[in-house]
Amino acid sequence: MRKTTRYRVEKANSLWQIYDTVSFWKVMKNFIIIQLARYSPFLSLKNWLYQTFLKMKVGKKTAFALMVMPDIMFPEKITIGTNTIIGYNTTILAHEYLIKEYRIGEVNIGDNVMIGANTTILPGVTIGNQAIVSAGTLVHKDVPAGCFVGGNPMKVIYTKEMMEKRSIIDDTF
Repeated sequence: MRKTTRYRVEKANSLWQIYDTVSFWKVMKNFIIIQLARYSPFLSLKNWLYQTFLKMKVGKKTAFALMVMPDIMFPEKITIGTNTIIGYNTTILAHEYLIKEYRIGEVNIGDNVMIGANTTILPGVTIGNQAIVSAGTLVHKDVPAGCFVGGNPMKVIYTKEMMEKRSIIDDTF
């Protein structure tokens, strides 16, 4: 189970009540900053924009590829470690608006993590250090450190131990 806080809503679906949960001006500011960063070819500028204006926690030498979309409403709930790569067109969500409720959860991505292109990371998950997430994966639960995961639904492809064994074999070439 993902670690999210659930908020029930009455009347219309929760997205119709969006500005009761987050300020319009916050969303507008975040949208502008995210769009600037999505198209910027400068990795250090992206990290600076995310840290300074969105209050995201981003480690040194972390690289956001072109078109990465961090959460527009609650980016401050995203933490990414050092030397991590977030692949092209990846979406990192810290919220979900549903019919009768909305959910908010922290996203924690460790150090030396590789996230493949077109991945969606849902709120309330942790991706452990040195994990690899295959392109096109829906990350709907925690990813153990050192594992290689992929697919929809996401499954463990190689455990940490299997990855370490493969690394020994690969290092001989």
